[in-house]
Amino acid sequence: MSEITRFGISIDNRLFKRFDQLIAQKGYTNRSEAIRDLIRDSLVQAEWEAGAQETIGTITIVYSHHTRELSEVLDHLQHQYYRSIISTTHIHLDEHNCLEVLIVRGKGEEIKKISDRLIGTRGVKHGKLSLTTTGKDLK
Repeated sequence: MSEITRFGISIDNRLFKRFDQLIAQKGYTNRSEAIRDLIRDSLVQAEWEAGAQETIGTITIVYSHHTRELSEVLDHLQHQYYRSIISTTHIHLDEHNCLEVLIVRGKGEEIKKISDRLIGTRGVKHGKLSLTTTGKDLK
């Protein structure tokens, strides 16, 4: 087990109370675990923004399948990036709209490029990239 370092911080009382409310809502049992998660989140964000580290995540898009040639364009893009797209899930939301979730893995900069291309495709109504780390360096 790794060593534990204890440290103190100074924080405005109002901010401190809001933080306590937030960690209670999220179900943390203590402030230390909540602060560790905030630190991990910042490290993961910096890791994938640097672009060179192996990342994993999801690209979620919502689109109308009635948009002319959109399904073909999305299929073409997914085949173009088949090395980075691990899996996809397609859901019919209603008679017009679909949701697609793509699980992706690769260098952060490449995944961002794929996400931008998919989300920016004409006919995609909404999209979101959610990246995380493979967890190799997180404790």
